[in-house]
Amino acid sequence: MELLQNLLNLVIPQITLVFLCLMLPFLFIFKFIHFIFRHLFPEKMRGKVVLITGASSGIGEHLAYEYAKKGAYLVLVARREESLRKVAEKAGNLGSPDVLVVPADVSRVDQCKQFIDEAVNHFGRLDHLVCNAGIGSYCAFQDISDITNFVPVMDINFWGSIYPTYYAIPHLKRWKGKIIVNASVLGWINAPRGSVYGATKAALIQFYDSLRIEVAPEISIVIISPGFVESEITQGKNLTKTGKIEDDQGMRNVLRGLIPVPFQSTENCAKGIVNGACRGDKHITEPFLYNVLYLLKILSPDLVEWITHLIYRTLLNPT
Repeated sequence: MELLQNLLNLVIPQITLVFLCLMLPFLFIFKFIHFIFRHLFPEKMRGKVVLITGASSGIGEHLAYEYAKKGAYLVLVARREESLRKVAEKAGNLGSPDVLVVPADVSRVDQCKQFIDEAVNHFGRLDHLVCNAGIGSYCAFQDISDITNFVPVMDINFWGSIYPTYYAIPHLKRWKGKIIVNASVLGWINAPRGSVYGATKAALIQFYDSLRIEVAPEISIVIISPGFVESEITQGKNLTKTGKIEDDQGMRNVLRGLIPVPFQSTENCAKGIVNGACRGDKHITEPFLYNVLYLLKILSPDLVEWITHLIYRTLLNPT
């Protein structure tokens, strides 16, 4: 058995390489034709129903505006009802025929079931479920005073998407809908001082990549990986080492120094997400330039780790 295993270790990579070399031209042609087709015939959202969690601010707020411009009915979910109603009013002015506001906490499974039921009972259907709610956490792991304070990061960032997905699947299947989940580039690149946050996003990516196979072809899944976008998180609002959500301007300054490019505006990020989802993209990275990091991570993970380590240490210990 060991001899067979050793033989397979030698043969399988060679066969795979030859297969890829032979198939790449055909895959490229197919992807190009598919790309053109999707751009020419995107999904029309007028009259369809979109539910967005975390819709009171940031990316979720502007996703609501982009869907509203396309004439979609909206269900807006977040904990801050007053902020939600302001977003709903603006979305209505931008073109949404009807906006349902549902204050809820996505970390509560009972409330997730409730807002899915309310959406379907109100509109009679559900076409897009946008799992966008999340909180940031930024501190060195060894500096955390009480590790149990960070349980909410997983409860909101991971389970806060899984719960509504579970209850929405029967309705999405009926209308051949989509699940759009907001992960992060930090789900697949090194993120010092963001280990807990990055882990929740990596879990999302793995879960929805697997779920895509289970629910196809009735439901499509789009995984979003935003880079550094102007939002409450990148402005410093995070779960700190004390276990409280606070404005940490020191974190913002470190991020500004770590990423030597302008942060993308929330409006442009949301526009790219909605357009990509309507095209039928499976993965969307905004801004697009962060795809280079993914390529580097695959081709040279040691180099990416070394550069990240160097920048991180330089920023924390300037000379």
